[in-house]
Amino acid sequence: MKKRILTALCAALLTGASHASLAQTTTLVNPIMTGFYPDPSIVKVGSDYYLINSTFSYFPGIPVLHSKDLKNWKQIGNVIDRPEQMDFMGERMTRGLFAPAISYHKGTYYVTCTDIDHDGNFVVTAKNPAGPWSNPVKLPQVKGIDPSLFFDESTGKAYILYNSDAPDRKPLYPGHRTIRMYEFDAANLNVVGEEKQLVNGGVDLSKKPVWIEGPHIMKRNNWYYLYAAEGGTSVNHSEVVLRSKDVWGPYVPYEGNPILTQRGLSADRKDPITSAGHAQFVEGPDGKWYSIFLAVRPYEGNYYNTGRETFIAPLTWTADDWPMIEHGEKPIAYSYVGNFKEVKQKDARPQNGNFAYTITFDKPLDPALLFLRTRDDKSYSLSKVNGLTMNLKPETISEMGNPSFIGKRQQHLNCTAETALDFTATSADEKAGLVIFQDEKHFYFLAKSIEQGKPVVQLFKSTNDKNLELLAQIPVAKKVLLRIDAKGDAYDFYVADKPNDWKLLKDKVDGKFLSTQVAGGFIGCVFGLYATSSGSSSDNKASFNYLRYSGNDSMFQANN
Repeated sequence: MKKRILTALCAALLTGASHASLAQTTTLVNPIMTGFYPDPSIVKVGSDYYLINSTFSYFPGIPVLHSKDLKNWKQIGNVIDRPEQMDFMGERMTRGLFAPAISYHKGTYYVTCTDIDHDGNFVVTAKNPAGPWSNPVKLPQVKGIDPSLFFDESTGKAYILYNSDAPDRKPLYPGHRTIRMYEFDAANLNVVGEEKQLVNGGVDLSKKPVWIEGPHIMKRNNWYYLYAAEGGTSVNHSEVVLRSKDVWGPYVPYEGNPILTQRGLSADRKDPITSAGHAQFVEGPDGKWYSIFLAVRPYEGNYYNTGRETFIAPLTWTADDWPMIEHGEKPIAYSYVGNFKEVKQKDARPQNGNFAYTITFDKPLDPALLFLRTRDDKSYSLSKVNGLTMNLKPETISEMGNPSFIGKRQQHLNCTAETALDFTATSADEKAGLVIFQDEKHFYFLAKSIEQGKPVVQLFKSTNDKNLELLAQIPVAKKVLLRIDAKGDAYDFYVADKPNDWKLLKDKVDGKFLSTQVAGGFIGCVFGLYATSSGSSSDNKASFNYLRYSGNDSMFQANN
């Protein structure tokens, strides 16, 4: 008997040692989604994570990304992917869809969001997060922005909370807002009862807090935690938390607020991460808590072209049960280690660190590619031989319609985008090429056209009056390769008639012109394939064989 017990003990010890030796860690590299992926929202269902982001007036709207490990993300669809669901015609690129939130309850996925200029707040549902998602159901009683759903498993009730006007629509100061809530009927997708105000102004009204927004509620240890962004989405951005024993409040703020910010740090620190806020909490694969949130990586001051990106950081719980991410005494790190296994997904394009890829235009079209405001399926075609062939539409990217444009986010401060173009212009109005696009009034267009009947490549800069300013020009052959290099605050533009034979057209072009600091708004730069007849009718077409991208930022090199 003693021998059998000793044998079992030895086996158990050996098994434990074996498990310990097999313990794995994963390095989470920030941002987990590089480039223009703002206002993140996340939900965990079983061992799967689903992440969504704002897309404003780009189409399709609201990407859906899947992960098993919070590091490796694969885009599996878009929430708004059919023109009959919604379009953003006539809207500036920085309008459209603001701050979506994703949740899950009893087999159904829910996304709430705000169409800021037209439909207001709405909800869509799906049984599969990859889609199809339902047509939007409007929520006219929910007057404000940033709606999110909370399902209280202990009572079976649901609630919708959101940012709204100051009490009685009489703000005490600019940026004075409130957080309000309705009960929500998840079966019929409408609100129940009366609206109630949960937060007035922020955590301390006497200090005139601004832009309390992006609210979420979670329940833990019989506490209801209401957490939200505060301070606006620029350098004063932060995350704050309040809690109550009752879902309707009163909510008491944490004395240690803010629970996330970077606003008090030295501005001259190396590789700064700034503007952190708009957070959501999630349990990691290791059973520990994490927070995803937006932040930016400026190359100088508050200048950045990559938009607001999605970051992650560990979340800890204090001894008295308050959540804490990063109070602001130290910088957010570019990497954190999780005690779980990395799980890579088949055919997933890398989204963090330094990476390169080539998009070829076989069917179906890559779900990460972006149109302006809607999708016109008749304006382009895909084939293995010719790649992406675009009709030259009269609409231009200086206007608020739907030009022939398909783009991919700039995801690094230092990167290269390249394409091969087959196009012959028949008039000077006909232009096709590669654009680096911030918005309707802030872009550079590397375009093939004709000048005095001869083919040329021209570099244009946008102007406020929808005209184009010619910066440089070079004669070319029929087929050309086009390349744009981003180098922080500058862009270089190249042309070639055969691979690896690049000729510099113009270098050190002002990149700050494309920054959010100069352009304003909430979006980031996009490399676009673009063809236009500049207001004239045309039957001409332009073919792009591929879109090749490569990014290399110094802050990632130690983590790749």
